[in-house]
Amino acid sequence: MEDMSAVAATDFEKNDELHLKHLKLKGLQPKTIEAYSRAIRRVGDYFDHQIGDLSEADLVDYFTDLRETHSWSSVKLDLYGLKFHYEHVLKKPWVAPSLIKPPRSQRLPDIVTVEETERIFLATQVLSYRVFFFTLYSLGLRLGEGLRLTVGDIDGACERVHIRDAKGNKDRLVPLPTATHQLLRRFWQRHRNPVLLFPNRHGGLAGARAARTPLDRGGVQKALRAVVESCGVKKHISPHSLRHAYATHLVEAGVELTEVQDILGHHSILTTVRYTHLTDRSRHHAIDRINALMDRYRLAEGTPR
Repeated sequence: MEDMSAVAATDFEKNDELHLKHLKLKGLQPKTIEAYSRAIRRVGDYFDHQIGDLSEADLVDYFTDLRETHSWSSVKLDLYGLKFHYEHVLKKPWVAPSLIKPPRSQRLPDIVTVEETERIFLATQVLSYRVFFFTLYSLGLRLGEGLRLTVGDIDGACERVHIRDAKGNKDRLVPLPTATHQLLRRFWQRHRNPVLLFPNRHGGLAGARAARTPLDRGGVQKALRAVVESCGVKKHISPHSLRHAYATHLVEAGVELTEVQDILGHHSILTTVRYTHLTDRSRHHAIDRINALMDRYRLAEGTPR
C-alpha cells in the first residue's frame, strides 16, 4: 500500500504540473490559474492523490464535505478546476455533468456615498495609498487593474487611460478625469518611476524610482480597512467597493447606462442594470459628468511616509 501511495503521489505531481501548463496555455487570468491549481491540490489531498477514476458518488461525497467548510464560490471553483483537469490532463469524460447548482443570490454591495468617499480619501495619510484609492474610484478600476497601471497607459491629450489585461483578457479605454490626471502627474513627480504608476513602498520614496513591482495587494486592502475604521464608516468597504461607488455615482449623475457599461468593461448590460435605480435619465457625455464629479474632491497631498 505504501508503494502504491508513493506511485499515486508521483503521478499526481506530474499531472499537477501538466495541469498548470494547460491553464497557462489557455491564457487564463492569474487568479483563475491559482484557484484551479488549488482545487486540484485540495481534491488530491481528499482522495489520497488518486483522482483519475472518481465516480459520481465520490464527487458527491467530496463536494458535500467541501460545502460544510467552504463558500459556494470555493465549491464552484473546485468543480470547474476538476472538470478542466479531466478534460485537458486526464482526457476523460466528466462523470457528473449537473452535480451542483449554487443558489442564486441577489445581493447588492454596500454603496459608498460621495461624502463617504471624500472622507475616506482625506483620512488616508499615506500619499501613495490616497492617490491609489482615488485612482481606483475615479477610473472605476478593479484592484488588479489599478496595480498594473503604467506611465504609458495614461493618455492626457485624449483624456483616457488604457486598461490592459482586464477581466476576460480584454483591454478597454476609460475616461481620464482632469482631477485624476493632475493628481497622478504630481504623484509621479515625487517618485519618477519610469514604468510603474504605483511602485511598491519597500524602499520608501527613495527606492520607489527603481522599484520593479507595484504596491502590495494585501497592503492596499489592509490600509483601506484601517482608513474606513478610522473614519467611522459602518459599511463593508474593500477596494472593489470604490469601483461600485464610482458606477453608482455616475448613474446618479446622469451618465447613460451603456456608457457606464463600456467604462466598467461589463460583458453584459445586465451587470450594469443594478445601478439604474439611481439614474435621472439625463443625457450628457460621460467625460463631462465625470469631470464635474471628480472636481468636487480637493485632496491635500500631505507628506508621504
